[in-house]
Order: sequence, then C-alpha cells, then structure tokens
Amino acid sequence: MKHLTKAIFLMSVFTGIGLQVFAQERDISGTVTGQEDRLPVVGANVHVKGTTRGTITNAEGYYSIAISERDVIEISFIGMVTKEVAVGTSTILDVSLETDRLGLDEVVVVGYGTVKKSDLTGSVVSVTSEDLNIYPTDNAIQAIQGMAAGVQVQSSNGEPGSGYRISIRGNTSINASSDPLIVVDGFAGATMPPPEDIESIEILKDASSTAIYGSRGANGVVMITTKTGKKGKFRVDLSSSYSVQEELNRLEVLDATDFAEYINEIDPGFYPDAVDYGAGTNWQDEVYRRGMFQKHQLAMSGGNDKTLFYLSGSFHNQDGIIIDSEMKKYSLTSNVESQVVKWVKVGANLLANRTNHNGVNSQRAPGSSRSGVPDGAYKFSPTLGIYNEDGSFTIADRGLPADNPYATATAIQKETKADLFQGNVYVELDLVKGLKFKTTLGVRSANTRFGQYYPSTLYRARGGDGDPGGEAALRFRKRFDLSSENYFMFSRQINDAHDLGVMAGYSYQSFSSESLGLEQATGFPSDAFTFWNISLANSPQIDTEIVESELSSYYGRLNYGYQSRYLVTFNARYDGSSRFAVNSKWGFFPSGAVAWNVAEEGFMSNVESINQLKLRASYGITGNQAIRPYQSQATLTTVFVTERGNLIDGIVPGDPANTDLSWESTAQTNIGIDLGLWNNRLGITADYYNMITSDLLFNAPVPGFTGATSQIQNVGEVQNKGFEFAVSPKILSGELKWNMSANISFNRNTILKLVENETEGNDIIYSTAPIEGASGVETQILREGESVGVFYGYLYDGVLQEDETPLANGEGVGGQKFVDLSGDTIFNADDRTIIGNPHPDFIWGWNNNFSYKNFDLNIFIQGSQGGEILNYTRMELGIMNGRHNATPDAVDRWTPEHTDTDIPKADRFRKHVASDRWIEDASYIRVKNISLGYNFDPSLLGRIGIRSARVYVSLQNFFTITSYKGVDPEVAYSYENKNVGLDYASYPNVKSMTFGVNIGF
Repeated sequence: MKHLTKAIFLMSVFTGIGLQVFAQERDISGTVTGQEDRLPVVGANVHVKGTTRGTITNAEGYYSIAISERDVIEISFIGMVTKEVAVGTSTILDVSLETDRLGLDEVVVVGYGTVKKSDLTGSVVSVTSEDLNIYPTDNAIQAIQGMAAGVQVQSSNGEPGSGYRISIRGNTSINASSDPLIVVDGFAGATMPPPEDIESIEILKDASSTAIYGSRGANGVVMITTKTGKKGKFRVDLSSSYSVQEELNRLEVLDATDFAEYINEIDPGFYPDAVDYGAGTNWQDEVYRRGMFQKHQLAMSGGNDKTLFYLSGSFHNQDGIIIDSEMKKYSLTSNVESQVVKWVKVGANLLANRTNHNGVNSQRAPGSSRSGVPDGAYKFSPTLGIYNEDGSFTIADRGLPADNPYATATAIQKETKADLFQGNVYVELDLVKGLKFKTTLGVRSANTRFGQYYPSTLYRARGGDGDPGGEAALRFRKRFDLSSENYFMFSRQINDAHDLGVMAGYSYQSFSSESLGLEQATGFPSDAFTFWNISLANSPQIDTEIVESELSSYYGRLNYGYQSRYLVTFNARYDGSSRFAVNSKWGFFPSGAVAWNVAEEGFMSNVESINQLKLRASYGITGNQAIRPYQSQATLTTVFVTERGNLIDGIVPGDPANTDLSWESTAQTNIGIDLGLWNNRLGITADYYNMITSDLLFNAPVPGFTGATSQIQNVGEVQNKGFEFAVSPKILSGELKWNMSANISFNRNTILKLVENETEGNDIIYSTAPIEGASGVETQILREGESVGVFYGYLYDGVLQEDETPLANGEGVGGQKFVDLSGDTIFNADDRTIIGNPHPDFIWGWNNNFSYKNFDLNIFIQGSQGGEILNYTRMELGIMNGRHNATPDAVDRWTPEHTDTDIPKADRFRKHVASDRWIEDASYIRVKNISLGYNFDPSLLGRIGIRSARVYVSLQNFFTITSYKGVDPEVAYSYENKNVGLDYASYPNVKSMTFGVNIGF
C-alpha cells in the first residue's frame, strides 16, 4: 500500500505540472471518409486522446480542432474501426475509416491451429484479456462467469484458494467427470496461469470444435492463449490492487435467551432463569473477520524481428474472512519465441507457482464427525463462551460433544503447500510453401504436501476420554504428466476462390500420480511438533498409492472454403486409452460442419441493414474417459481377520473385472446463426444444440454374490439440449461510449435410459445428507425422464392440529404433517415424490462498458433463474430436537398456546425427513462488479517516462437479489454431477471493495 500511495501521488503531481507546460496549440482540420465508398462520415467523433478536447464531423465529414505537436487524434464512428493518428507538424489531416467487420478478420484459436472468425464453422466464444481483468481474482475460471453463453461457473465456497467448477452446455455424464478440457498454449490438460497473464480464452462448445480432442472433448474445451512479447520498444507493466472483503451474508440463529427457552421446552429446567442469559455469544462474530486480498504483478515484454519474449511475476495474498484462514501464491510466467532461421521457429511457454494455504474445516463430508467452523458457528450453544473458567475451550453441552467453533478455527493446524512447474516447448518447421510441421513437448509436475494437527486442547483430539494426545495426518502427493504433439499443417489458396487447409498428427500423453498418507496418528506426548513428529504417535494408518495411465491418439482436420461463402470442416480423432478394457481401448470420434456466409452473396449487396449473416450446422461424436484408471480390472481389498486370537491383515476380492468397459460417447448436433446489423452496430449469435451421451460410465449396482456392491459399466443415456443467445450492441460511440454484451442460455438435462432393456423399476434413490443424525436419509433420485439428481422426498403439509387424524407412523399433534400421496393413511416411502430440480431454467450475464473522456466505468451483472437448492443447513437447524441451536423459525414453533403456525413443536425424538420444506428457489441476480477508473493523459505521462497509467476503484458482489433463505444461492456442496444444488455450512463467499493501479513504462 505504501508503494501504491506513492505511485498515485507522483502521477497526480506530474499531471498537475504537465497541465502548466502545454506545448503551443494550433488548429488542424480535415475530412473523414469511409475507406470502401469514400463517402463523408457524418457525426464521426474526433478527439485528442487522453484529453477532454473533441469535436464531431459535419455533413461534409469536415472537422477542425485545436492540437499540439505531441498529440494523438482518435477518430471513431459506430460500425467502423477506431483509428489513432499522430499529429506531428501537420495542419491538414484527412482520415479514412474502414468498416468494422465485428472482428471477422480476428484470428481465433481452435484445436491445433487458428482460423479467422469469419471462417468459423463451429460454436466458439471468445473472452478477451480486458474481460478477464475487469475485477481482481486469483482464478481465470471465476473471471469468465457470466461472460459466455452456455458456460456455467460455480464456486464451492469463499475460502482462500477454493476451486470453481465450470460446465459447458450442462453435465453430460452421471458418474464420470463433466469438467471441460483445459488447453494452455497447446498443452492439453494444463493448469491455468494467472488471469493477468492470459491474452484470450476461446471456449469450444460444439462437436465440430471439440472432436479434434476426441475422448477429452465431450465436455467442451477451454483454449487459453497467454500473452507474448511484441516487436518494438521494451515494455514494463505494473498492476497492483488491494481488496477489503466481508462475508456476503450471515445466517440468523437464536440468541442465548431464545435458545434457553427453546431447550427448556424439551428439557424443563436445563437452563434456569433463561431470560438472564441475554444475547449470549454470537459465534459468527467470534469466527468471522474483515478479510483482505492483494494482488501484484510485474510484466516485461518486447522483441525484435527474430525473438519475442514475455516475462511476468505475480503475488496473490488473501486473508480469509474466517480467522486463521489465508492463502499466498507466487507465480512466474515466461513465454519466448525465436525465428532461429527463416524456416525454423522455436519457443517455450513456462509456468511455475507455489501456493501456501492455511485452511479451516468447513462443509463436513457425509458420515464425518468433525465439526466445521461455519456449521459450528450456527449450531453451538450461545449460552456458552469461548473458554471455561480453567482456561480450557468449552465443549457443546447439547447433542454430541464437540469443540466450539472458535477453538476449531484457531487451534487446528491445517496447512497445504503446493508446487507446480509446467513447461511446453515447441519447434515449427516451414518445410515448403504452404506446408508446416510442429512438434511440442509438454511436462507438468505438481507436488503437494498436506498436514493437519488437532492439539490435545481439543475434545476431538482427546477422543472424549480426557487424556491428552493430539491427532495428526500428513499426506504427500506427486504428479507428473508428459505430453507430446506432432502434426503437419497444409494450407493453399487456389485461383483466389478455393481455400484448402489440412492438418494431421499424432499425440501421446502419460499421467502418473504417487501418494503417501499417514492418517489418524494419535497419542502424541506433546503438541510442540504438530504433524512433523508422527513417529511419536500410536500406530498411524499408512496409505500409499500409485496410479498410471496413457492416452495415444491420431487426429486430422480438413477445412475447405469457396470464396469465403461456403465453408466445410471435417475433424476426426482415433483415441486409445489404457483406462479401458483390453479389447475396448480404442475409440473413433468424427465430426463435420458446414457454414454459409450469406452476406457475401451478390443478392445481399443491396441489403444495407445486414452486414453479416452466417448460417452454421454441425454434427459430431466426442468421447469421455474421465474415470480413475484400473476400473476395468478386478481389485483386491484388505480386511482384518483373526488367527489364533491375533488380529492380522487379510486380502479378499474387491470389485469384479469388467472386460467390456469402453468409451462413454456424446453425439451433438448444433445449428447456429451469426448476424451483424445496421453497419455492424448490433451483433447477434444464436445456437441450438442437442447432445445425447450414450454408454455412460455408470457406477451400476451388481448382485451381492459377486462380493461387491457396484461396478463401473457402460449403461444409460443422458440428454442435454438448449438454446444460447448473445448480443453485442454498440449503443453510444461519441464522446460518451457505451458498449454492451449480454448472453442467456437455456439447458434441459434429461436421463433417457438407466438400465438397458428395462423400462420399469430402475430408479436409483440415494443419500448425500452430511448432517448429524441423517445418515442414510435418501434425498435424491435418478429416474428416466427426469434431470440428473432431482430431489426426492415428502410434501410438507404444515403442522398436525388437534382436530386432525395423524398418519400411522407419523408425528402426533403439533408435529410435522406430510401429504399422504399413496392414500393408505400410513406415513411411509410410498408417499415420496420428486420435490425439486437443481438445474436452472436459464443463466445469463450482462456486461456494460462506458467511457467518457478519461473515465471508464464497468457494470457487470450475472444471474441464474429457476434452479432449486436442498438446504441441508436449514434442515439440520430446523429439526428442533434440542441437540443444537436453531433458526429464528423456532420462535414461531407450535405450542398449545400458539397453534396458528406451520413450524412444528420442539420434539427430542424427531428424526430427519427429506421434504420440500428444505427445498428453496435458488434464483438470483447479482451485481458482480462495478468499477470506475481514470486514465491519465498519455501525452503528459510521456514526459516523465510513463506510457500509461490508470487508477480505479471497484465493488464485487455488493448487491444480490434472491429469495433464498440460506447464506448464498451460489454454492456447491458437491462437484459431482448427480449432487448439484446442495448447500451445507459452506465457507461464505465474499463481497469486496478494491483499489488498484495499472502503470505502463
């Protein structure tokens, strides 16, 4: 912050000085015409860049403006490419503007090559560096949320360093991963670099675009191009930002007085004089704090006719909003390319980073007894303080004994250190005219160490017996990936009418992972060494693992275009994966696409309102191999057995082999249109798609006599179909500019088949409940004709009153009442039905960029409509059986004196029931970013050696409109395809206020 303050101060001082030493002004005049028709451009905006001086052209395209010798004039008009011209000593300056073809000549990165945007036949969307950096983030995936149609991004929680899930056109599988393939500078499966080092992101959505990646393209492909140097002057760019963060929302629970009165209703007299407890301890106040996120980057770039280079170092530091949670990340990005000789080009793309993460427990896994900090802050008794009179931490006096949330946050040591090196080197040979060969070698090495220690001051470490001892875990994981790509590229234009492109190649990738884990080490004589002295512990559980797999591929592509009007693309890939059975390792994945640039036809020449009209259609098949290796093979499982009274390890058969296990495949049809209207003032893109995933890699139940409960099989079909729309209007182009982009996506997910040759009785009902006392409570269902993971349970019908007859097996007067769907007057499983759908009806984003003179303003709004959430947090707090705290709904509970309510009475014997009482609308509208920036006058900055300078302030996630009763509708308790729309005690997402500066030298 000290350096940031100095930078801002110096810029302000020098700007003030510069205003007093303006060079002598003079008038310059000229006309602005269109480059193609040479007609005057009426109303074009002409202004001196970086100043407030400007004018517009008259009916003859004429302008006149006062300038100085160092000035640069910027000329702009809607539908035309903005041009900048250095004035020099000229007094007359005529300018011609070319038609803006909506970036149609812009080069777009696709698999193993590039293509002009006008020649695209597939569904591809681009996100620019400016879009990625409208607000600071440590993850580029977060930055594309709401930016691209058909792309859904969701955070697991707000913990520093937490991940994000990205899905493209829905989840195509049930058990296998639906994550897209990440390709960084041609390295498939690479790790994303920091957002500030990314030049652009292309998201490949349809099969025509993704089939070139075959078995890894079924879920879409995210192509990342990092920044490179440019020929010319050596450049240095510095960016720095500092954010103040707070939790997005809090969950209201009972204070000490209300809690004591509620408990006394279950256990009379448990809290004598309940009203004397007052407000008690607000545990959310104790564990939440004001967080901080700072981000600094220094980049150097440049080059000459032979060599280009880019070198960037960045530092991210975040103090989480829960005490004792933090993350530090150091990154280095380096890109070098050199034209060694005329026909040989070599280059390297390197990324190295280190992450230090101190975390806290949150989002407890099903069956776990380890209380997290957020759920502890909601549940722990407000009548207790942090410490007992003897200085020890308090323990829950209701339900299962548990440490208080402050102790859980501060006493547990939970540390992760991760190192990553990623390198991709390449050689490109220009063999003969039109024929090139490129070979790349990529390596990715990731090492992670995780350590966790529960000191003897915690009840969790003592095991409840009062004996000190501590508990530790220490895990190491090493991963190494190797990638080699080798391909020929041929391009030729014939008779200025036929454009032909051919690409063919071979790819090999290997993946290996080794791990060592020491778990449940207990009985430490001292807490001094935490998890670093496990040799002192009692019998730690040792777990080791090695996992290896390989992928070998042949691929090719044919592009043909006739006069830029008729375009054809064919892709094919033949993949072999070691993850499948011996006779089913290879799969063939073809695709084809056609496009018609209607606007290039002669009969469109007089249709002035349409500047671009392209019709697209594609069909293709892609594959999915995203399961763990060895799933096709029989496994062995260790068990404990006794021999002559001694406990020894034994081995028994585990999962049976599946000698037929093969590819999951997705067939996709895409029909699209690209439209440019009114001199390209409005751009529209629309797509319809239909995807059917067959031979699902599904964890199917197997007969008990096999000795296993399930087996990965190729069973079932899932469909995703929908519409995507994106618009990009240029609303204002004068001194006040307003450019907008908006998108909306509709996706419908349906299970078509679960068990082959069966149409009845193939429902799969399962449980994901992580809450205390709900183990085995079934909450979701897989059913043909329904979306994956819809919620399943009972319909809540309020509270049973004295004049009503209870259902057999149901609760009595004052208890929960459920609809008797079966009509047998018995409360049982036959009364269950589908009670909610977690998949949204549509998602959307709306981005607005304004500029006026030296000021710029961004407003970015994002939303989701129609999806529902199973709120496990409220389900746990709303049971009211006296085992922990509750929401304020408990104040309105049924009592003999208060019967007009739909909140049941407190009941120590109540058990958890999955019902629509806990299903909530997760629709929301969120203002993701509002940022205001000021760009200093470059003509003045140049006098002190600064190329550019911008200061800004921004707000992130400050405004949310939602009816959701939980902390945040934008949560993901689980990343599994069948477990979307779940919320349980997540680390809260944050809202931020950011101050930043960008300086270029």
